[in-house]
Amino acid sequence: QLRLAESGGGLVQPGGSLRLSCAASGGTLGEDGISWFRQAPGKEREAVACISGSGTIAYYSPSVLDRFTIFRDNAENAVYLQIYDLKPEDTAVYYCAGRGESFDSCSFDVVDMEYWGKGTLVTVSS
Repeated sequence: QLRLAESGGGLVQPGGSLRLSCAASGGTLGEDGISWFRQAPGKEREAVACISGSGTIAYYSPSVLDRFTIFRDNAENAVYLQIYDLKPEDTAVYYCAGRGESFDSCSFDVVDMEYWGKGTLVTVSS
C-alpha cells in the first residue's frame, strides 16, 4: 500500500507563505485522489483541499479559498499545498490522505480516505 509523508511545515509569521509536500512511496499515486486535512488543537480534523487523480479537478474549503493552492506532480509522485497569507487560525497539523480510483473526483470526507500521512505542523505566530 502507498505510504505518504508530509513535509514543509514550520513556524511562520502572519502573512507569510509555505509549501507543504506530500510525497508517496511504496508505489505511484497514479489515479488516486489526494486530500489535505488539518487539525488544530482541540478541534476536529477538517478538509482544506483535494485534487483528483487527473489533476484537473480541485476543491477548496471556503475558509482557505484564494489562499491555498493544491497541485500534483505525478513525475515526482507528490502532491503539494501552496499556502499564502498565512493567518494564526491556520495553525494546525496538516495531513495528506489518498483514495484510489479517483481520476475525475476527490473527497473531503475522512471516511473515504484509504491511507494517510503522519502530518506536518504549521504554526503561524509573530
